[in-house]
Amino acid sequence: MSDDLQLIEKIKSYNSYVDENIIKNAYKYASEAHKSQKRHSGDPYISHPLAVANILAELKLDGPTITTALLHDTIEDTEATFKDVKKIFGDEIAELVDGVTKISKLESEKKSLTAGDNFRKLILATSKDIRVLLVKLADRLHNMRTINSIENKDKKERIARETMEIYAPLAERMGMHKVRDELEDKSFAVLNDEARSLITNRVKEIAPSRLKIFNEVLHEIKSILIDNGIDAEVIGREKTPFSIWRKVNEKRVSLEQITDLIGFRIIAKNIMDCYKSLGVFHRKWSAIPGRFKDYISTPKSNKYQSIHTTIIGPKKQRVEIQIRTSEMNDYAERGVAAHWLYKKNENIDKKNSYEYSWLRDLVELLESGENPEHYYEYTKLQLYSDQVFCFTPNGAVIRLPKKATPVDFAYAVHTDLGDTCTGCKINGKNSPLQTELRNGDHVEILSSTKKSPSYHWLSYAKTGKARSAIRRYWHDKLPVQNESRIHKSSIWVLLSHKAGTLGEVCTLIGKHKCNIFNVELVDKKEDFLSFIFDVEIKNLKDFTNLISELKVRSINFKIIRHRKSN
Repeated sequence: MSDDLQLIEKIKSYNSYVDENIIKNAYKYASEAHKSQKRHSGDPYISHPLAVANILAELKLDGPTITTALLHDTIEDTEATFKDVKKIFGDEIAELVDGVTKISKLESEKKSLTAGDNFRKLILATSKDIRVLLVKLADRLHNMRTINSIENKDKKERIARETMEIYAPLAERMGMHKVRDELEDKSFAVLNDEARSLITNRVKEIAPSRLKIFNEVLHEIKSILIDNGIDAEVIGREKTPFSIWRKVNEKRVSLEQITDLIGFRIIAKNIMDCYKSLGVFHRKWSAIPGRFKDYISTPKSNKYQSIHTTIIGPKKQRVEIQIRTSEMNDYAERGVAAHWLYKKNENIDKKNSYEYSWLRDLVELLESGENPEHYYEYTKLQLYSDQVFCFTPNGAVIRLPKKATPVDFAYAVHTDLGDTCTGCKINGKNSPLQTELRNGDHVEILSSTKKSPSYHWLSYAKTGKARSAIRRYWHDKLPVQNESRIHKSSIWVLLSHKAGTLGEVCTLIGKHKCNIFNVELVDKKEDFLSFIFDVEIKNLKDFTNLISELKVRSINFKIIRHRKSN
């Protein structure tokens, strides 16, 4: 069976309304357009758009999206034009191909653009139809699968870093967890293959001892479900090398101390059985405090639903358990693609292209005309973040990213409330504005019309809305003060004990036109050093840009408001 017919059969397995002729014509058109071209691997170029189309078919996307995948490089890399594609395949497909083409053109300009510029153009190019982003994610996934065919090391690392910092978080935000995991793992292999190999080999070494425990727990979970009349599928799941590496670094523990390398997923028939399963597990084993999350009653912003819990199981082992229905699992696997509804003649319910509030908010932020680097920062702070749910005094629910503070809460309620914030009460108690909020917190914001936002809030504000509002105040409302007055501040920085890290921070401070007039080594450990930089700030806009870049580079720091320098 030919490649195009195999693709059509894959699509027809979930969408009987697909227009077979348009898929055949697109494959033929792309094959002819790319006939003289080769990939870095030496394979015929048509193998790439065909692979992208198959990835989207595995995600069960609609016919126009898959057709776009077959044609996505024709306008950019061949003699084909937008008018040609429009004439043959119609307005919808032509617009989708043009959207992907704009992103491809952006990638060719990358050497002259900052990360913030790249991200801004990417999002604006995909904002009209989210299917453009779906095609681009599939395109990036296949490029990462074949990245070893690129000989230039710097190019490989640039692509992998961009994938890790932008495309993987976007896949996460769209609920496409399988795509995210593979993008992360492929990028990890390029950026830190030594660490990945070490983890992979070590996991293999300890696998035999864990396999016995795994089988025991699996058998017991199945028995418990059967005994309680719960009909559910039990699936064992392994953590990816990157997720293990991230946990090792975050918790600063050895690999041997990570006891939950394998977890279990319970696929129940309905929501009632999900909660029933949770109950029997918690009766059988002790649940670990702080490790229970009910994303069924309070879904994530990307509409992900599941119950997560960690228990102390047999042999005193920590066991992660996820409980969800088959529909929830389908969405967890495919994300936004799982919402695609097929009607006669493939009339797609396009509301799905616009249902993500995070994308609308992001586009609004991008169009506000601020420093492009702030857009990139937004991806780092927002796209990967888990969520907390807090309450106003009136009982309204405010959804915020993990590690958000009362400053973020105030701006989420209303910009004016954020600008006039003087303090807060959390669960009835006066609390500092830099306090990290937790699920269920009741937050009351204290305000005064005589108060204005402090630029120091940028060191702990997490949401794009809060940070954008604070910057606007300092940049727009106080231009004279920004240019004429010299401010002084101190920054505490924690650095790894590696050559060049101190120089990197000094360079960043100088890059943003802040003058270092004193540096103090305040602590020295085997692996880490901590410094305090006393700096002079001629322009508060430069200082906020410095804070943004420190966050983007994941440098641990905090601003010291009242510091007596030596």
